[in-house]
Amino acid sequence: MMHSNEPLFQNNGNTCGLCCTKIKNLSVTYGNTEILNDINLHIHCGELTALIGPNGAGKSTLLKAMLGEIKHSGKMEFQDMKGINTGHPLIGYVPQHLDFDKSSPISVLDLFTSCLTNSPVWLFKQKRIRRQTENSLKIVQGEHLINKRLGNLSGGELQRVMLALALVPLPDLLLLDEPVSGIDQKGLELFYDIVCDLRKNYDMSVILVSHDLNLVAKHADRIVLLNKTIQAVGTPQEVLNNEDLSKVFGNIWFKYPENKKEEEE
Repeated sequence: MMHSNEPLFQNNGNTCGLCCTKIKNLSVTYGNTEILNDINLHIHCGELTALIGPNGAGKSTLLKAMLGEIKHSGKMEFQDMKGINTGHPLIGYVPQHLDFDKSSPISVLDLFTSCLTNSPVWLFKQKRIRRQTENSLKIVQGEHLINKRLGNLSGGELQRVMLALALVPLPDLLLLDEPVSGIDQKGLELFYDIVCDLRKNYDMSVILVSHDLNLVAKHADRIVLLNKTIQAVGTPQEVLNNEDLSKVFGNIWFKYPENKKEEEE
């Protein structure tokens, strides 16, 4: 989860589709074991790119390399809408789980305050931080959660809180590492709807790691099939109907929604 003291962003309701995050020749090796080999991707703004592959394919490793958390070769570049290379993109990150003491009295507002300021949360809470928290939670339909204890949140509510925190400040690139694992169907669908709105309304690039091929088929703009190297890249229909999918996953079943575009409209 990214955090900053900068003001919360404003929604302009427009997408340009021109910004691009470029991953070039990225490889990761642990000892003599090659985890990722020569990954090259262009991630465009306003698109949701789903990263799929079997267990051990390197999906989470790729996200951690993009975050700079693990040693890797290759590089990542960000190009703005004017075609200017501005260096490394600003990244927001939502992990699969947040480990914390559920008996702790810390609230959602306390979490935001601790991440967005250097002030002790038990002394005072700045009005500016509360406004930032309220605005960010509103985007994920969670403004009513601001005073709720973290330990009392449902799985879906907690993931939306972490998503809201990852949006301060507005990132160029949002990374989601299986963020709906263990969430009920209603919470899962709400989370996906919110993420799809983010990429459309805020011109945001989103990379989502997921094992749910039906939801990926419904919501993703592009799919990357990964198994240490990139096996296929394309639209959901292109990748999910690709014979390489069965080679990577084995026997699978999914239903590709023929009316995907109609559903979005």
